[in-house]
Amino acid sequence: MHERQWLVYVIHSLEGLSYVGMTANFEKRLNQHNSGISKWTRRGSGWSLTYPESFRSSDEARRREKYFKNNAGREWLQRRGYL
Repeated sequence: MHERQWLVYVIHSLEGLSYVGMTANFEKRLNQHNSGISKWTRRGSGWSLTYPESFRSSDEARRREKYFKNNAGREWLQRRGYL
């Protein structure tokens, strides 16, 4: 049986905004960000991937996404140039 891969990602807009999220279908999700369907990313345009991390379960991905959205995780991303 094929296991679904989950992706935690950081994307950036042409305006310099950044967004952290997770999905099992990145292409579809990126299209949603770029088409204005996603409320927060509606403020930007030309969203592109700057950092991906794959996980085997949604629980693992959710934990990592939450980490990236707190201060320690944002600092981790900033030190490596992803934010």
